[in-house]
Amino acid sequence: MGVIRKTKAVEVLLNEFNTSSVAISAKALIEQLGDTFNKTTIYRVLDKLEDDGILHSFLGKEGLKWYAKCNGCTSTEHNDVHPHFQCLSCGRVDCLTFTVPLPQIPNRKIEVTQLLIQGRCEECFVS
Repeated sequence: MGVIRKTKAVEVLLNEFNTSSVAISAKALIEQLGDTFNKTTIYRVLDKLEDDGILHSFLGKEGLKWYAKCNGCTSTEHNDVHPHFQCLSCGRVDCLTFTVPLPQIPNRKIEVTQLLIQGRCEECFVS
């Protein structure tokens, strides 16, 4: 992991992810923290935390970028190759704990994958 400057913005954003068990969209963070930090600062810190292997990102419904905490990643290698589930009713997004085998493609090296599964979460499914 790279050296992270402990600025107020880094501290606040890290706290958001440390207190959440689900992924958080960049849009939600901007709406939530926009009075404290400008949009550019929020995106810059999110990019830095992703580069340092603390967060990983993926695209959700409507092309929104979502972030979640990494598990065992470093600044040189992201190990978070797993699917994400987005509820079509409440919008909640979770990292799923299982892996999906990736195909071997001749003469190609897969470096990034994104698998988004959409449906109804356990709370919305029973409602």
